[in-house]
Amino acid sequence: MTSHNGALSTDSLGESPIFTPRVINDIHAKAELGRYRMRGFSMFKPIPHWDQLMFMPGTLTRFVIEGYREKCETKTVLGARFAKRPLELDIPIYVTGMSFGALSLEAKMALAKGASMAGTATCSGEGGMIPPERDLSTKWYYQVIQSRYGFNPHHLMLADAVEFFIGQGCKVGLGGHLMGQKVTEQVAEMRSLPAGIDQRSPARHPDWLGPDDLSLKIQEIREATDYQVPIQLKLGAARVYDDVRMAAKCGPDIIYLDGAEGSTGAGPHIATEETGIPLMAAIPEARRALEDVGLADEIDLVVAGGIRNGGDVAKCLALGAKAVAMGHSMLMALNCNKEIPGVTDYEGTVGVPAGRCYHCHTGRCPVGVATQDPELRKRLVVDEAAERVYNFLHTLTLEVQMLARACGKTDVHSLEPEDLCALTTEAAAMAKVPLAGTGYIPGVTEKQALSEIRSLLAKHVANEGSARDV
Repeated sequence: MTSHNGALSTDSLGESPIFTPRVINDIHAKAELGRYRMRGFSMFKPIPHWDQLMFMPGTLTRFVIEGYREKCETKTVLGARFAKRPLELDIPIYVTGMSFGALSLEAKMALAKGASMAGTATCSGEGGMIPPERDLSTKWYYQVIQSRYGFNPHHLMLADAVEFFIGQGCKVGLGGHLMGQKVTEQVAEMRSLPAGIDQRSPARHPDWLGPDDLSLKIQEIREATDYQVPIQLKLGAARVYDDVRMAAKCGPDIIYLDGAEGSTGAGPHIATEETGIPLMAAIPEARRALEDVGLADEIDLVVAGGIRNGGDVAKCLALGAKAVAMGHSMLMALNCNKEIPGVTDYEGTVGVPAGRCYHCHTGRCPVGVATQDPELRKRLVVDEAAERVYNFLHTLTLEVQMLARACGKTDVHSLEPEDLCALTTEAAAMAKVPLAGTGYIPGVTEKQALSEIRSLLAKHVANEGSARDV
């Protein structure tokens, strides 16, 4: 520890890497509050992430695609397994489910309009449909959640796809949360709950206790929608291999996998930090599960969680995802965590600088995104925000195309694990791609070597037996 002038303090032995000032503050806060702490945003602790993977584009050994004269397709079709009307998107990215309640009406409208401008979809999120969002969405998911908040069969019939929310990556095993300060009369009426009271969704659906029940529920929704639209199951990434195999057997068109990096509008801080596995590790496990049940070519895989740019999107596609759903980054495109001179004052209103705000749950969002306050909502202009969402989605698509072309692909969906390498052994082990500059994949290489040894040993034993017989 150093003194105010930078010199080493003589009365200190050092600093604890376990009981840091932040940890000590957390203990003090819990001792005062008598409850766990709530917040929005994503995971705070460092984990192996997309920055630890790199693309290996073509040079002499791969034929690259010219960017100006040669096409690189981005069209994405989801849910063609059973649905008569699969979801056709112009790009492999769409806006994931975020509820009206967690977000303002203006935010929901801007996301819907911006996504439609980009030729892609949005999702209702928890709590039911709001007509302006449906009107502005050319492609729209209707989310069915554990609590059935706001569920309406007439709204179900308006959907282009249906999503069963079973779990999310940032708080696997828990239901959704909405703090009372954001439960206005309008939000409460939609959810058939009292205004001003904290709302917490159940952790599991009351309609099923296992895969047999879930299969029946999926069939029920298929019949209600006349087999027209795809049905998607959203899972938080944890026991991915077993969960995906079980989900696949229940008859969905799409499985959505949400990594631990995923964000929330409100949730226990400890759950966001301590549940789930990184998306990088989850995608290969999901692909392996689908291959093992023989459904890799029939069930589409949608993934989400901590996706920030076109490089992240392209890496997800290369590992085996068909499409990427994005939430938190889309809110940033709306202006989340941006200081606007003369309008916002993050330090004065939420106590932290812009860029470090995780107070979505309080309803005091300085830019009008995660709030129901009428005055704060005025700061989000729908048409301008929609333009930013479109610009962001368009730019992401250009970035994915750029990387795909460099790897010699005329379709972004042709990206594959062979196009990637890892910078760390942890990333190599999780993503199942070679460590840069080597052919080494931790766990996979050892398994292959062991298999070869066993095969050689079996041949040796067989040859010895044949020699003795002679």
